[in-house]
Amino acid sequence: MTEAFGLKAYRPPPPLPPGWQRFSLFHDPVEEFPHSDDPRYDAIKAHPPEGCEVSNSDGSFGLRCVRPGATLLDAVGTLCAEIRNEHGLLMTDLGIEKLEEWSPGGTDSWGAEIVGQLLLMAAERGPKLGYSVDDLVRFLRTPRGERPFGAGEGGGPGGQPLSRGGGLP
Repeated sequence: MTEAFGLKAYRPPPPLPPGWQRFSLFHDPVEEFPHSDDPRYDAIKAHPPEGCEVSNSDGSFGLRCVRPGATLLDAVGTLCAEIRNEHGLLMTDLGIEKLEEWSPGGTDSWGAEIVGQLLLMAAERGPKLGYSVDDLVRFLRTPRGERPFGAGEGGGPGGQPLSRGGGLP
């Protein structure tokens, strides 16, 4: 089909049935710039995860996927764990460039992709700064007023304060 000026028109894919999610996922580590032809991608390119196809963007290795999941975060998290276990790669990016944008469309929306992008970035970058997964979860719970699992009176493990430096400046 052609549109104005003889260009092929983009038609979005049809909606997925409930319990299925469509997303892109990239390996874009913060301190590296691996190209999509890096040998560490050979195995996953030869046998991509079920429901995914290789989709390189701007030279980065990526996948375009349709996967089962009650929510976008369920589908992305499960796939990231599968790739980490089978290929040793921590997938770090959902391809969201404007993180300051927002869309309150629910757990399968553009807003969910933005939240997923931020969480993948935290999962990669937090440990590089010395934070554990428990530190990150505790951080997410604290501003919401939720008491962290296993926390004492101080909010951190064994009642220790969350801040390492005595609070915000």
